[in-house]
Amino acid sequence: MRDLGKHPEACSINTATLGFQAPIETVIDAVARAGFGGIAPWRREVEGHDVSAIARRIREAGLTVSGYCRSTYIPALTEHDYKANVAANRRAIDDAAALGSPCFVMVVGGLPEGSKDISGARRQVAEATALLLDHGKNAGVKIALEPLHPVYAAERSCLSLLSEALDLCALIEGNCSDPWLGTIVDVYHLWWDPNLSRDLARAGRENRILGFHACDWLVPTSDILNDRGMMGDGVIDVPQIRQMVEDSGYEGSVEVEIFSVNNWWRRPIDETLRTCRERLATST
Repeated sequence: MRDLGKHPEACSINTATLGFQAPIETVIDAVARAGFGGIAPWRREVEGHDVSAIARRIREAGLTVSGYCRSTYIPALTEHDYKANVAANRRAIDDAAALGSPCFVMVVGGLPEGSKDISGARRQVAEATALLLDHGKNAGVKIALEPLHPVYAAERSCLSLLSEALDLCALIEGNCSDPWLGTIVDVYHLWWDPNLSRDLARAGRENRILGFHACDWLVPTSDILNDRGMMGDGVIDVPQIRQMVEDSGYEGSVEVEIFSVNNWWRRPIDETLRTCRERLATST
């Protein structure tokens, strides 16, 4: 397993970790100054701005883009809204390409408001993913499905298991040595899964791991969405999961992604980045 203390260039900061406190240009400079090798911007920081200028700023800072977050939710009650969601994601994939991101992270969405049809939501996700895969290939951007913890199934993701994500990849793309469709492994969402070791090995065999996200699960937690912990502060054995991920053949960035409204998002950016570097070296 890589020594992240000696190789901070193998680490990336998802900009959500810094709480969207500053313009993306300031964040890019801070991440580079802290010694990281990569950055993963969010659409809220990019859309409506000069994407080519942001991409140039990232390159000039010596950073690579580890991923671009995240998709518009797919499921909708009407055909019009469904098509609008797909179109929004096509535009985001184009921005991912302009940024030089290797993948576009898809948090697929849950039940549309007023619906109880989770099977229908999953069918829409499968159909849309196939369409977006074709667009991603043309743009040179891989599509990275991110399964979320089952507690989010109603609102944020009807895709809950790594095995589900891999099955969906196989259904849409079939078996291939260099796939364009894969998955994000986020410890916050997958640490609890009793089949995680088995499914990570499968993901490695199929070359489907497109990103690895690190944080921690606090006990007690004050907010399931916005009270993630810094690595080492919770109950997830992050090093063990990273060992399995890297044993499977993954050699990409270790990306820190922490939503923490009442803690890390209130701290100075440089303090959070300094702590991320320390914990990546000792607790990841």
